[in-house]
Amino acid sequence: MNRIIRDLPTRDRDRLLRRFERVDLDFGKVLYDAGGCVTHAYFPITALISLLTVVDRRRTLEVGMVGKEGMAGLPLVLGLAHSTGGALVQGAGEALRMDARAFRVELARSAPLQQKLRRYTFDLIAQISQTAACNRFHAAAPRLARWLLMTRDRVGSDEFRLTHVLLAHMLGVRRAGITEAASALRRRGMIGYARGMIRIVDARALKAASCSCYRSRDALHSA
Repeated sequence: MNRIIRDLPTRDRDRLLRRFERVDLDFGKVLYDAGGCVTHAYFPITALISLLTVVDRRRTLEVGMVGKEGMAGLPLVLGLAHSTGGALVQGAGEALRMDARAFRVELARSAPLQQKLRRYTFDLIAQISQTAACNRFHAAAPRLARWLLMTRDRVGSDEFRLTHVLLAHMLGVRRAGITEAASALRRRGMIGYARGMIRIVDARALKAASCSCYRSRDALHSA
């Protein structure tokens, strides 16, 4: 279950669950584009969603990720209909979905939901800020280790679908740089990969190899 919904008082949770639609989100599905209308609120259960910012017309960069701890479509919480960034399904799986109009009604009715989403918004802003600093100051291999651990925390699995092309977009690194970083982690026995799938072999060693950004914030909010 999505943690925000799970931790609501029973009355609020049950009412929301009656309004939600349970959906399967496919890998690579665009939930909304930068500048586009946010038509639904998404609360992932097993799916993983990347929040993207547009660098130029051809390139995007991941600035945040949303799993079972959070929600995609936060402009709706802020009373906005459009988003400055995009949202892309990075890991296929299930989510709870509600259309924007119904979500606004339910949000206005539930003070506990408002409180949970205010706290989540704060945590997401902190994650985005940490990611910006990480992208500027840390090398590709430790950043990749951090990113893989963040993904593992949110999908609850040591194996997930990823390609070097997608990783290059997510981390803002050229594909050759991702290949070099991933190869280094594989040589050290931390990960394995084949046919678009990456598997974490030694999570403890991967944590030690990750940059301090994972230990300082992401591990704190992944439980």
